[in-house]
Amino acid sequence: NNLIEDLKHLYNVAGLKGQGITFLFTDQEIKDENFLEYMNNVLSSGEVSNLFSREELDEIFTELTPIMKKEFPRRPPTPDNLYSYFLSRARRNLHVVLCFSPVGEKFRNRALKFPGLISGCTMDWFFRWPKDALVAVAQHFVADFAIECEARVKREVVDLMGVIQDGVAETCVDYFQRYRRSTHVTPKSYLSFLTGYKMIYSSKRDEIGGLADRMNKGLEKLVEASHSVEKLSKELAVKEKDLAVASEEADKVLKEVAVKAREAEAVKAQVQKVKDKAQALVDGIDEERTVAQKMLDAAKPALEEAEAALKTIQPSHIANVRNLKRPPHLIQRIMDCVLLLFQRKIDLVVVDPERPNCIKPSWGEALKLMSRADFLSSLLNFNKDLINDETVELVAAYFEQEDYVLSRAKSVCADVAGLLSWTKAMAAFYAINKEVLPLKSNLIRQEARLAVAEKDLAEAQAELDEKQREKDEVQAQYDAAIQKKEALTEDAETCRRKMNAATALIGGLSGERERWTQQSKEFQEQIGRLVGDVLLCTGFLSYAGPFNQEYRSTLLGNWMQEMKTRRIPFSADLNVTKMLADSTTVGEWNLQGLPNDELSIQNGIIVTKAARYPLLVDPQGQGKFWIRNKEATNELQVTSQNHKYFRNHLEDALSLGRPLLMEDVGEELDPVLDNVLERNFIKSGTTFKVKVGDKEVDVMKGFRFYITTKLANPLYTPEISAKTSIIDFTVTMKGLGDQLLGMVILKEKAELESERTKLMEDVQANKKKMKELEDSLLFRLTSTKGSLVDDESLIEMLRTTKATAEDVQRKLQVANEKETEINAAREEFRPVATRGSILYFLIVEMSMVNVMYQTSLGQFLELFELSMSRSSKSPVTAKRIVNIVQYLTMAVFRYSCRGLYENHKFLFTLLLALKIDLENARVKHQEFQTLIKGGAALDLNAVEPKPAKWILDSTWLNLVELSKLNQFSEVLNQISRNEKTWRAWFDSNRPEESPIPDGYEMSLDTFRRLLLIRSWCPDRTTAQARKYISESLGKEYAEGVILDLKEMWDESSVRKPMICFLSQGSDPTNQIEALAKRLGLDCRAVSMGQGQEVHARRLLQQFMSTGGWALLQNCHLGLNFLDELLNTILTTESVHDDFRLWMTTEVHKDFPINLLQVSIKFTNEPPQGIKAGLKRTFTGITQDFLDVSNMPQWKPMLYAVAFLHTTVQERRKFGPLGWNIKYEFNDSDRECALSNLQMFLADADLPWDTLTFITGEITYGGRVTDAWDQRCLRTLLERFFSPKTLDDGYRYSDSGIYYCPNGSTLKEYRDYVDGLPLSDEPEVFGMHDNANITFQMQETNALVQTVLDVQPRTASAGGGKTSDEIVYELAQSVLDRLPESLDIDQANPIMFEPDEKGRINSLTTVLCQEVDRFNRLLARSFDS
Repeated sequence: NNLIEDLKHLYNVAGLKGQGITFLFTDQEIKDENFLEYMNNVLSSGEVSNLFSREELDEIFTELTPIMKKEFPRRPPTPDNLYSYFLSRARRNLHVVLCFSPVGEKFRNRALKFPGLISGCTMDWFFRWPKDALVAVAQHFVADFAIECEARVKREVVDLMGVIQDGVAETCVDYFQRYRRSTHVTPKSYLSFLTGYKMIYSSKRDEIGGLADRMNKGLEKLVEASHSVEKLSKELAVKEKDLAVASEEADKVLKEVAVKAREAEAVKAQVQKVKDKAQALVDGIDEERTVAQKMLDAAKPALEEAEAALKTIQPSHIANVRNLKRPPHLIQRIMDCVLLLFQRKIDLVVVDPERPNCIKPSWGEALKLMSRADFLSSLLNFNKDLINDETVELVAAYFEQEDYVLSRAKSVCADVAGLLSWTKAMAAFYAINKEVLPLKSNLIRQEARLAVAEKDLAEAQAELDEKQREKDEVQAQYDAAIQKKEALTEDAETCRRKMNAATALIGGLSGERERWTQQSKEFQEQIGRLVGDVLLCTGFLSYAGPFNQEYRSTLLGNWMQEMKTRRIPFSADLNVTKMLADSTTVGEWNLQGLPNDELSIQNGIIVTKAARYPLLVDPQGQGKFWIRNKEATNELQVTSQNHKYFRNHLEDALSLGRPLLMEDVGEELDPVLDNVLERNFIKSGTTFKVKVGDKEVDVMKGFRFYITTKLANPLYTPEISAKTSIIDFTVTMKGLGDQLLGMVILKEKAELESERTKLMEDVQANKKKMKELEDSLLFRLTSTKGSLVDDESLIEMLRTTKATAEDVQRKLQVANEKETEINAAREEFRPVATRGSILYFLIVEMSMVNVMYQTSLGQFLELFELSMSRSSKSPVTAKRIVNIVQYLTMAVFRYSCRGLYENHKFLFTLLLALKIDLENARVKHQEFQTLIKGGAALDLNAVEPKPAKWILDSTWLNLVELSKLNQFSEVLNQISRNEKTWRAWFDSNRPEESPIPDGYEMSLDTFRRLLLIRSWCPDRTTAQARKYISESLGKEYAEGVILDLKEMWDESSVRKPMICFLSQGSDPTNQIEALAKRLGLDCRAVSMGQGQEVHARRLLQQFMSTGGWALLQNCHLGLNFLDELLNTILTTESVHDDFRLWMTTEVHKDFPINLLQVSIKFTNEPPQGIKAGLKRTFTGITQDFLDVSNMPQWKPMLYAVAFLHTTVQERRKFGPLGWNIKYEFNDSDRECALSNLQMFLADADLPWDTLTFITGEITYGGRVTDAWDQRCLRTLLERFFSPKTLDDGYRYSDSGIYYCPNGSTLKEYRDYVDGLPLSDEPEVFGMHDNANITFQMQETNALVQTVLDVQPRTASAGGGKTSDEIVYELAQSVLDRLPESLDIDQANPIMFEPDEKGRINSLTTVLCQEVDRFNRLLARSFDS
């Protein structure tokens, strides 16, 4: 829709407005091939059909009418004229620029499909920049950049930059020719290389300069400390002299202090006596005061209560009482008691006439007392000590009266009732106080004595103080002297301590001082070599990613050689890994899961250091695993291109500053990533923004972008190569070997692997600590202000740091020794890891044979773990290793062969044997190359001539190549001398079993015999190869693997689909349904195709919840659904245990690799060979089926049907010699034939003619359409379906090897089949021996060619020819053999003789015409 809108806009601008406009269209924008249909129309006719709707055209015509009338007044404004005028203006004003990449097949295919792309365009082919342009661009970038080197060196560097770009471009071509891996360099790569050089040079210059400055400053501080120590030693000598003088002065003053001290002590003794006497008085007084106080405390509650009662009496209350004319008698009596207590005058004692029992109150005196203003206060402050016995005796008479109680007083006059309580309290207090009064009197006397004693004490103390003052003065003088002495002592001690500490520090850092001095010099030299070192590192980061280890080393070697030639300074022993990453960082990567081989470490450096975002070619998932662990603490976001929230994930990672991992991409990247990948960030204030689609997103610090693909050999375009840093993360043999070794040790010696892991972590932590300590040491040394010896805390810290560093160093040494021991113990199991690596890389190689042969590293590791668990245990390590290796090899063999087509199973087995023998040095690499290549690279005219004509040219070239091996060095001479014997051996039917002439029979082992057979008799190569496999690996490896669906089902799980690779006649549906029926499970099938995704989705949902087998057939017709299918299988949380997913598919290059790598793969083809075919048949037969009939004909005829079925299938391998048409015979034919046989055996007599007819014309013959093939089939049936086949001693072939065994049990039949030969002779199929030669030659050629195809191509000494050069040579060779023209006059005269009627033969006329045409063709051929 966007393209349509853009085209409308273009046509409106160009056709309606008449303005010139250019449309730039790149192949990166072609998301649908239909886009090119529109562009083809634009370029071819200038018109895009149905681009505008009728309403839009009407609007255009309305606006265009006056414009056309102005230009063409006489042209009528009809719709057709207006539309034509519109298109003519559009063609005139619209300019289309197409930018397409010629890399790959896309451009060629598009040009063929849309011819307008070529015919409608002017082709402008942009080649790579020439060297002059590269140098000019480099000069522009580097001219003003400061590099510490000579002007000549800088010019050479600029020139070398262009050479590096050119060299890498040529290396890309060579890499593709050798490994068939496509890599590209572009101008954008070159610009990134130049920018990277400046950045890395600046950072390295600053880094090394900073380190040099810190070390120089540290060294200066150490030198300064040395000078300070000398100065301190001189100062210390002076201070020690001053200290001796101060000591003498202090001793002199000390004597005076002693005299004064004795005098003071004498006075002090006298004072102490006085003081003790006074203290005794004080103690006695305190004791009596305490007794008195206890007595007084007992009366205190009553006094307090009386005082409280008094406080309730107000002056007004007293006034009221005083004003009473006739106060109550009780009140009067209370006041008499108060008068008595106050010892006031009272009236004469007379009896009160009103109360005979009472004395008449002295109310008048009471009024006087109450009239006093201080009456109440005098009560409160009453002196209780004035009360005497007489007073208490007088008031006691009042107290004895019955109504002299508080309650009565309150009822009479509540206002002054408190006086009653007060009088009683005073009397009660006196009872206690009269005992206290003597004590108080004694206290007064004692206190008087104490005052005298204190006076004496004060006088004595004054005398003592005087003496003490004199002593203190002398003591002060002594203290000053001592302080001076101590100050001098401390100063001298500090000086000595500083000197000792500094001396110890300088001695302790002497090693660092030497190392820092050396490093400081090296840093200066390194800065001078940075110009070359950084060029190498930048080139490595910019260009080395896509290449393997060999090519990376070659690139670096070539660049170093160029630098030597140009005399550019660089480090001869430069290690790119060590320069770009320190060991601490690499150690952390290893702990996070990065393999520790050199290639993986280099990959880690490129991932983290390259200027462009990394794109990891990671078929085994090692890189992705490392990145997940590395970024786990940084909230890594994982997504994929087809994820429904992919855009959200990208925007979140950008705006939140999180790392983003986009996994499992294909060969194309979403255009929405372009701005991110090219870092087209827009500055907005203090932040950056980037346009993602039509939306601007903030780019926060912390955003990192990782892209991974599982494609083993992706064909990325140059554009993607320029936008990303492509890195080959394919696992290496060493990396995988170490990983497998770790698994073995973890299984067999878990404590050893645990100890090793702990040791690695400790070593890594200690190395990190060492670096931190050294950095801290340098930092403290350089940041110290003033003299180093003045900062004692720093010296102490440096001493501690040094001690810690030494301790860490010791730990590292111990760890190194321990690591050596552990590694030695680990290496004992190295053969297991090595065998595992060989097997895995062979499996990976098979994916190059067929794209469907995909096995993930995870699947292999699971198989590896299983092999260790199930292999036989043994306490003897060597035996245990053998058991694991044997079990693992067989397990991988069976697992892999199950998923291979029949024509690739033998290839896999042969490669397995060869690779194991190559690793064990039983086969040399040169011998392997001779086996697969022979003499194909030799020129017959350039070698020794063959001694006999009967020797084929190809055979002789093979023998010449074979003679280059030491063991066959004389073979050419021996053939020349003994030609007849060699011919006799060559002409034998089975040369591999015949004695080889000239003593080779005894000297050659099986493999060397294979080399000779391969050279002499290529048609017998496979037969000898089977013998080699049997001897090298074991007989079981040469027999192949029979498919067992039940066993495979046992291995499967709800998360592991089972995928069958289809071929002609190999549909496994019937077998799968039969197995499901036998297991009592529901099995339903959906045949994929257009619109079948809905049914497949429904079937999956149903069976994943209820259990059952879902069979998706022909999945190659529903590729778009498979990603969703895989996601459903892996992410659905709750899946029924009985659920299984079966799939069938044909080979398709776009089949999802992820799905293949999590699945169990199998093929259902008939196995090759009579033995394998019969073995498969009897594997599927049960004893019950063998005993289903008691007729004597049943078992022999069952075997005959099985043999017939294998025979008709095996004849297909002979091509037209076997069957004119390759028929799709399958297991259903055999089952049907057995059913018919079982039915006919129900009769007493077996109807041979009927059985033969039904089998030959219907069961098998129903597939046969060719008459000769039908005749052949009938002839074959006579060998199996006739009464004579039931006779004892009947043989199915003249050799007598094949017959029906006379057995009653299934085991007897299987044992007989196991004894059959591996290779079949043509006579068993009813064919001549010569029929086998063609087949075996084809089989050998296909085998050798396939092995050759999966091996890296090796260049000759003079360099290999490119495909273009080969084509040009062939074309020139054809031209050299062609005549310039055909001369009709040189034809046979008979052709031109007329007949009796004078007519020329019609064939002659045709010949003349063809000669004319051919001459024109020849002329065109020579001119073009």
